[in-house]
Amino acid sequence: MTTIVGFSGSLRTESLNTKLLEAAASLMPDDVTFELVTIRGIPLYDGDVEEKEGSPEAVRSLKGRLAAADGLLIASPEYNHSIPGVVKNAIDWLSRPPKEIPRVFGRLPVAVIGATPGRGGTALAQAAWLPVLHALGTRAFSGRAMQVSGAGALFDTTGLKDEETRKRLATFVTEFITFARENRRHE
Repeated sequence: MTTIVGFSGSLRTESLNTKLLEAAASLMPDDVTFELVTIRGIPLYDGDVEEKEGSPEAVRSLKGRLAAADGLLIASPEYNHSIPGVVKNAIDWLSRPPKEIPRVFGRLPVAVIGATPGRGGTALAQAAWLPVLHALGTRAFSGRAMQVSGAGALFDTTGLKDEETRKRLATFVTEFITFARENRRHE
């Protein structure tokens, strides 16, 4: 069994990126366990808090899930041509203390997908993720990109309604699962 953890880089209740991640989850094969987790509840990183109290429970829990996972799928919006602060903050907490980086992220296969109501398709945010993923020692998936433009018209209350986007996402999921299995860090 392959285990993939996924989280959205948006905290919005009706986030297009959360909906894209949920659509990806629905396309996972039967022999894949997909754990949709949240970064909600992770406070702003504060070195003083870390020194006095250690990592918050939300961070410790997510660290454990990532350490046991075979892959990580991040659905990231693009804010001001880069990574949203809330998800970068979560990554900053997850990479603390630095001795935890190899256990949590070392050689972990990671893919980034994204949806936006605009035309850019989150391409700049996905490019901004690359140095972060490299610094963490992950194995960044460099196959087919999954950037969804005009996403506001592609989703409704039931999820992803656009068949062409669903087909592209299905191909992406299949290719990422293959990559995660070929680059398993636990074997």
